[in-house]
Amino acid sequence: MSISMDAACLQCGLRRNIATVTPLGTDQQTMDFARELIKLYLDGPADVPSTWLTPEITRLLHERYGLGLDRFRQEKLDSNALVLNHMVPIRQRVEQAADPLLAGLQFSILGNYLDFSALQGQISFETFTEMLDTAQDMELDEAVLSQFRGDLEARKKLLYLTDNAGEIGFDRIFAETICRLYPNLDICFCVRGGPALNDATREDAQAVGIPFRVIDNGNLIPGTWLPQLGQEARQAMEEADVIFAKGMANVETLLGCGKNVYYAFLAGAGAERLSLLKKKIRDFSFKSVANRICLCYNGQNQFWRILCF
Repeated sequence: MSISMDAACLQCGLRRNIATVTPLGTDQQTMDFARELIKLYLDGPADVPSTWLTPEITRLLHERYGLGLDRFRQEKLDSNALVLNHMVPIRQRVEQAADPLLAGLQFSILGNYLDFSALQGQISFETFTEMLDTAQDMELDEAVLSQFRGDLEARKKLLYLTDNAGEIGFDRIFAETICRLYPNLDICFCVRGGPALNDATREDAQAVGIPFRVIDNGNLIPGTWLPQLGQEARQAMEEADVIFAKGMANVETLLGCGKNVYYAFLAGAGAERLSLLKKKIRDFSFKSVANRICLCYNGQNQFWRILCF
């Protein structure tokens, strides 16, 4: 269950976190931090996803450099405000679309661009606003989408696993569209249990006005790491007969869980991470995983999906 951390994850994590602290101190301080970071990775369990270490890395950054435990708070507030400014016209575009479910999904996936932790220094609100104009040009796999429609029609409980702040506003529009098209479906949103990079929390769900039941995962780990879920989230996972999971972290923590999960995310965290993740998913899918999915869009009209047999 999950995509376990490997040498590629170690390399990526070291590079990104060292890049964060290099401007904040001396070379010696950076080296000391790097040694502690390497020790965290090497001393951790071998069968956990890379996101499992996020709370410990956040603590280390706080202790060594005074970085806030909620260091992306301002970016989260700004993302929520940006999306709120666009919600009325985007909702109108979704409602007026020939296929509202498809349009809602397209905007939901596009919202995954607002990932300040993965795309450090690369997020541009101006670029995002421009991307909104072409969201409905996104080509998604009709076979997977048809299967998703069938599940929405036949199932009773949808658990919506969110990813980033800001993005959650477009998730609201998509979920409202699902609710309108499939009124017999009970929808529940699951956010993080507290500050976890720039991921959505209860505060963000409230900020964008999520009208559905909102629970949290009971921890500070990005994604949905089943062994450490809180009781409320664990029960929701057990009761849901269809799950919609946003973001790469949910793929890394949930792939192979045996639940009826659909994943969707914008693969914009860089070609290297995308290539590594595709390889991991391809290798993993040979194990006859029951999950299926979805659709990844890398901003250059290139799509792929996880094939599970």
